[in-house]
Amino acid sequence: MTPLASAEGLTGLVFLFTVAVTVGGATLAACAANLIRAVTGLAIGFLGLAGLFYFLNSPFVALMEILIYVGAVCVALVFGIMLAPPRMDRLARANRNFGAAAALLACGTLFGLVAWVGAATDWPRPASLVNDGSVAAIGKGLLSTYSMVFELISLVLLVAILGALVVARSGRGLPQIRTGAK
Repeated sequence: MTPLASAEGLTGLVFLFTVAVTVGGATLAACAANLIRAVTGLAIGFLGLAGLFYFLNSPFVALMEILIYVGAVCVALVFGIMLAPPRMDRLARANRNFGAAAALLACGTLFGLVAWVGAATDWPRPASLVNDGSVAAIGKGLLSTYSMVFELISLVLLVAILGALVVARSGRGLPQIRTGAK
């Protein structure tokens, strides 16, 4: 057992903190009744996921996670919520109890399977640091090793922007004005 005062112990605590942030944000995103709180939970979950990417020695993907998913996708969702007609969130609450039970069962099953695979697998040693993280190394990586990842991330951003434009184009519905005549 590694003592907590050592470097490995503190690294383990920071890793568990990022996992807790990711799971907490995802739980908030899935269980929030208010859409703005759900988007906030999604942003918190994305920040935790960026921390996990950083632990995997991939600072570029972690930075892209923050810039694109937290910065662009969550902002596009907030604009979509602001431009959508009011009271749409009440429609999503109809089957909340059944959905929560099914989600809890699915998450528990998935967690059990991942924990079993993690405990039963003989994992290889972690990879060594590939580069120093300088601008030149990131540029070379973007144009060679990570070009497909960069293109896929840009497609996600494009779809998020197009979705925000579709929601914005439909606009808010004008409230109906009732008159005294029938």
